[in-house]
Amino acid sequence: MKILCVLLFAVFASAEVMPMPDFDLEKMGGKWYLVGFATNAKSFVKSHKADMKMGTAMLVPTKDGDLDLTYTHLNSDGSCFRMNNLAKKTDIPGRFVFYNQRWRNDNDMRVVDAIFDEYAIVHTIKTKEGKSEVLNKLHSRTTKITEDLKEKFKQFSLDTGVLEENIAILPMNGTFSQFLRSLI
Repeated sequence: MKILCVLLFAVFASAEVMPMPDFDLEKMGGKWYLVGFATNAKSFVKSHKADMKMGTAMLVPTKDGDLDLTYTHLNSDGSCFRMNNLAKKTDIPGRFVFYNQRWRNDNDMRVVDAIFDEYAIVHTIKTKEGKSEVLNKLHSRTTKITEDLKEKFKQFSLDTGVLEENIAILPMNGTFSQFLRSLI
């Protein structure tokens, strides 16, 4: 019953999460490091959290106001994982929608907080077969983030229904560090 209440809270809390009021598509563009990851997906702690490492994101604004997303990170077997999506703009600046072919889910993505030359917090509601999950990402222009920013991301994730054990500040992978810096 407790898990059901947490999940319901997360869905309702996420529905109320709005993009930041002064979102700037052009300033969102460029190379980012994915340094924080938080989700209420049940399998995260058991299957993925321990193996996750920092990755990169390249966000490219299109002439139509959409956002081309490319995420890259190192898999635990040493191979490189890359995922691309075209996030379509909505009537609300800072809110985008896309269908992820790989995971077969609908995504409602909102840029909720940013200082564009430092960090961005992105909140996504992922829906598949009528079930929704929350995914929060912390993007940074550098591989190092402040304790205040870590705490801000953690508190935002808790406020959107993510359990503390499902919040991760991602470590750099030593063998992948040079590769990450040279990407994109």
